[in-house]
Amino acid sequence: MRKLYAILLGLLFVIQPLFAQNGFEKFDVGKMWTFEHVPSDYFSQTYGFSITKEWLDDVRLSALRFGNGCSASFISEDGLVMTNHHCGRGYVTSVTREGEDFSKTGFWASTLADERSVPSLFVDRLMNTIDVTKEVQEAMEQGKSNTEKTALKNQKIKEIETKYRAETGFQCSVITFYNGGMYMLYCYKRYTDVRLVFSPENYIAHYGGDPDNFTYPRYDYDAAFFRVYENGAPIKTDNFFAWSKNGASEGEPLFVIGNPGSTERLKTYAQLEFARDYQIPSRLKGLNYMVGFLEKFLQDNPGKTQQFQDALFGAYNSQKVFNGQLKALKDGAMMERKKNFENHLKEKVNSDAGLKQKYGNIWTEIENGCKEWGNLFNELAGYEGTGRYTSRNFASARLIYRNALENKVTPDSIINMLYRNYDADYNKGLLKFECSEMISLLGKDNTVMKKAFGGKSADEMAEYILLNTKTVTKEGVLELAQMKKEQLESSGDPLFVFYKEAFPRYSEIAAKQKEAQAKIEVNAQNLGRVIFDIYGTSIPPDATLTLRISDGTIKSYEYNGTIAPAFTTFYGLYDRYFSHGKKYPWDLPERWKNIPPELKLETPYNVASTNDIIGGNSGSAMINTNAEVVGLVFDGNIESLPGRYIYTTEANRTVSVDSRGLLEALKNVYKAERLVKEIENGKMQ
Repeated sequence: MRKLYAILLGLLFVIQPLFAQNGFEKFDVGKMWTFEHVPSDYFSQTYGFSITKEWLDDVRLSALRFGNGCSASFISEDGLVMTNHHCGRGYVTSVTREGEDFSKTGFWASTLADERSVPSLFVDRLMNTIDVTKEVQEAMEQGKSNTEKTALKNQKIKEIETKYRAETGFQCSVITFYNGGMYMLYCYKRYTDVRLVFSPENYIAHYGGDPDNFTYPRYDYDAAFFRVYENGAPIKTDNFFAWSKNGASEGEPLFVIGNPGSTERLKTYAQLEFARDYQIPSRLKGLNYMVGFLEKFLQDNPGKTQQFQDALFGAYNSQKVFNGQLKALKDGAMMERKKNFENHLKEKVNSDAGLKQKYGNIWTEIENGCKEWGNLFNELAGYEGTGRYTSRNFASARLIYRNALENKVTPDSIINMLYRNYDADYNKGLLKFECSEMISLLGKDNTVMKKAFGGKSADEMAEYILLNTKTVTKEGVLELAQMKKEQLESSGDPLFVFYKEAFPRYSEIAAKQKEAQAKIEVNAQNLGRVIFDIYGTSIPPDATLTLRISDGTIKSYEYNGTIAPAFTTFYGLYDRYFSHGKKYPWDLPERWKNIPPELKLETPYNVASTNDIIGGNSGSAMINTNAEVVGLVFDGNIESLPGRYIYTTEANRTVSVDSRGLLEALKNVYKAERLVKEIENGKMQ
């Protein structure tokens, strides 16, 4: 049977009709190739580019993972790091001193001594990868139930990670590929002394605000530069991306090197339906509220713009993403292609008696697990809270109560972090939404809600909580953290009344949800084995916030009945500015308003390409075959949002700051001569 699969595998890149005749396309699952299994033959046949191990090693060591969710890269031998402004924006805000507002003025360290330390920032460099598939899968097979299999898998993963962290001193994590068809250990060297070098003004970095930036981002200066230090001095590295002198042209093979966060292209049809009907609507409800709330909050409190503007931008971006994902999952044609791919797999399994006996029930089991979870989803969410946008009141009370159940004391450090930059008005807005959601999900007549809050409306419930809880101050929370479970439950605090009354029912449904999730996970991993057996590494695994190389070319696309050009220029930027009457969100920062005479307006500014990206790729370098920077990836167009589930090239485009435009503005708008010379020469002058 394996011989048959090997023959099929060898034909995948040659016989296109194998895919087309089944109603799905060859690259529906994308082009996010892992560095362990780069499709060298495909690159050679498609682009005439013979990739070498030396090229791949250099590229891998030049790339970085930035903070907790973006990409970056070294672009000089002196540790200069390139990423996006929107990736670094929060870190820039964190190092702003009294009287400064870098969101309006930008920041530029004119000397090395001016580079500003960012204490909370780190970057990771991928040093080594090891295939640990056999160890993990053998551990799982010892389990008798789905829950036991999952527990044994997690135990083995923890054991492997602990061993290699101790041996190497690196940050080592086991990564699941192909839904469990493969497990790889990724080991990173972490750099924690990272300093800010350059950041532009917010309004030029995401130019055009919601109307442009979140639908058609083509005029953004979304770039920032940092530097990595060791032992108090800039590091020296042999691996970095040089800067292209001439940029890139249409048709030229280009590669995006970065860490795409998460895709769901190998999930079953039932899992996609579950996301469509439960998970995404739940996330969107919170995001829609936060966008409206933050817009009004900042309008009413202009003095708090610097503190909360990043939160609004983040909510805008996430809202765009989830709206796009929901639209994709409601698109009949896209879902039909996913169904066809699934039916093709089923046929392969059912045509072999051994595979059918072992794996034939996978899809039914996953579907049943999704239904079981769906039946619990709303009630569970009602007890668990609103996740990312939870109030400090519920967040602290939940944490303290859960620790008290295990006779643990919540550390002061966590409470101090939770209440850092606490704003009572902002928190009250979150609390009102939380109360509204609990009533919506659990109902006013829910026994737990009645005992804790007396059947009040959302606004009344929020006011009642604020008047009767100690979680309105850090000092009150620190006091609560010292109490035992019994003391908390008898305190009269409505939050702890709620958790006491909710705990029995919550434990019951949480256990059922865990069983349903284990059923989905174990069968999804079995599905991963099937997919991997049939297709091998000829298709890439789903994105996992790990380093990938994605191939593509610069290409225009049809847009609103016209053609969106592959390149935009500074002429277009100023056309937007003047055409919209110089009014927000098409206003420009002061230094951009009077066009510098040296600025070459015809310079390519942003560029669109067919590379396969997703969230997490922000800050990725786009390079040519010489491993030279030709662009800085910052977003995808609105048509790229279905890319979480399927990769297409009709209109899906990666959007990058063109290397030529990026350097042109540094040179002639910001007059950042020291930075320009370092980028051009690959080292400090």
